[in-house]
Amino acid sequence: MEKPFYITTPIYYVNDKPHIGHAYTSLACDMIARFKQLDGFDVKFLTGTDEHGQKIEKAAAAKGVDPQDFVDEVSVSFSNLCPLLNLTNTDFIRTTESRHKAAVQYLWQQLLDSGNIYLGEYAGWYAVRDEAFYQEDEIVNGKAPTGAEVEWIKESSYFFKLSAWQQPLLDYYSKHPEAIQPESRRNEVLRFIEGGLKDLSISRRTLKWGVPVPGDPDHVMYVWLDALTNYLSALGYPNAGYEPYWNQAIHVVGKDILRFHSVYWPAFLMAAQLPLPKTVFAHGWWMVEGEKMSKSLGNVIDPVEVVATYGSDAFRYFMLRDLSFGQDGDFSQSAFIGRLNTDLANAYGNLCQRVLSFIYKNAEATVPTPGDFEEADKALLAMPNDLLPTLRKQIDNFQLHRYCETVWQIIGEANRYVDAQKPWSLKKEDPARMATVLYVLTEIIRQVAILTQPILPLTSFKILAMLGVEDKNFASLKLALKPGFVIPEPQPLFAKY
Repeated sequence: MEKPFYITTPIYYVNDKPHIGHAYTSLACDMIARFKQLDGFDVKFLTGTDEHGQKIEKAAAAKGVDPQDFVDEVSVSFSNLCPLLNLTNTDFIRTTESRHKAAVQYLWQQLLDSGNIYLGEYAGWYAVRDEAFYQEDEIVNGKAPTGAEVEWIKESSYFFKLSAWQQPLLDYYSKHPEAIQPESRRNEVLRFIEGGLKDLSISRRTLKWGVPVPGDPDHVMYVWLDALTNYLSALGYPNAGYEPYWNQAIHVVGKDILRFHSVYWPAFLMAAQLPLPKTVFAHGWWMVEGEKMSKSLGNVIDPVEVVATYGSDAFRYFMLRDLSFGQDGDFSQSAFIGRLNTDLANAYGNLCQRVLSFIYKNAEATVPTPGDFEEADKALLAMPNDLLPTLRKQIDNFQLHRYCETVWQIIGEANRYVDAQKPWSLKKEDPARMATVLYVLTEIIRQVAILTQPILPLTSFKILAMLGVEDKNFASLKLALKPGFVIPEPQPLFAKY
């Protein structure tokens, strides 16, 4: 069996249509999933939608529709995001599916049987927008720390003994510092845990739209216990077979939901005697032209519109390249166009176009047979394979922008090699040397196209198809392009704006 690998986006809440924040998380996971698949791993990549809770119940009531009909309609906009962005997700989970409900109820029973759930009464602040409970000292000017409106709730509730898992969580994170990344987020979580954990209300009586509590249908489960379990239910938990993937689980989330994933979720898992995910990585938020993205400002970026205008590869490249993964970023039109023109059209596109067009016009459209390689040839040809260990580390450390930088270093070197070797001059002066130079460049384009697949899948496929390349995984970097292949007339890969 290939090495198992499992990566997840959060499941997206279906109270509104997708924006670039949703797209960003999905694209980051897709880049990592594609890389691992090309590197010989057996990859499972999960995304989906979170469809229960008071916010959904209220939104459906406001529209005068049944909650199930409401989520059926809105969930489609998120599932449509997958082909739009050219994602390779292997599953799309919905929390209203029977396979998920069965897994959540099984997990609840495990927590109950282990003595980690008890019935009591909840009295405190609840934010419908966040689907979260807040302590008195967290309320700021009558609102949740997120700015959400809160309401005082007093009702019968089941509780999870979160307080019992304070020290086990601290001990675990002390031994596994890689379990929460980046470091700034880990420190934030540790401070929260060290501040003291109180038992968590995990059911609601006044809410009807949720997963019923086993043995007590008057209660439905707290939406976060329900939602977080999707990572297990999609693997077939509790049935056998989920374990190899679960042992390699990586959750990529926005920083606003880090607490749920690195405090509540691992505590649930510990209580159920299940392994914890290897890593929870919390990325930053996107601003738009220096301002916070919000409906009221009318500056929410719709990924559907961006892809319709520029194509999915251009959108993918900007989102993955333009900021350090884990930090906040700014989506500006000038930065977006700058990346497209400089990195894609002028660097990558120009390399492919100038080399392949020259071959098409001056070498009978045929990949030439090389002579002996000079030192400059060998140095360029070795770059992609020599840099593969660095690229692996960058993927494993979530340095997605660094991955892009590293591959574009090769593209830069290849363009400088063209300028230095001057194949147009060699055509008259030394045709044999010209053939070698053109072969080296065509081979480097093949290798670069293999490495850009996680970022630019459509463009990479076009380039590899143009060269007649069938072996596209990273092991094939060591192979060599066969001379004699007749290429079609090259077309520009990227538009300039």
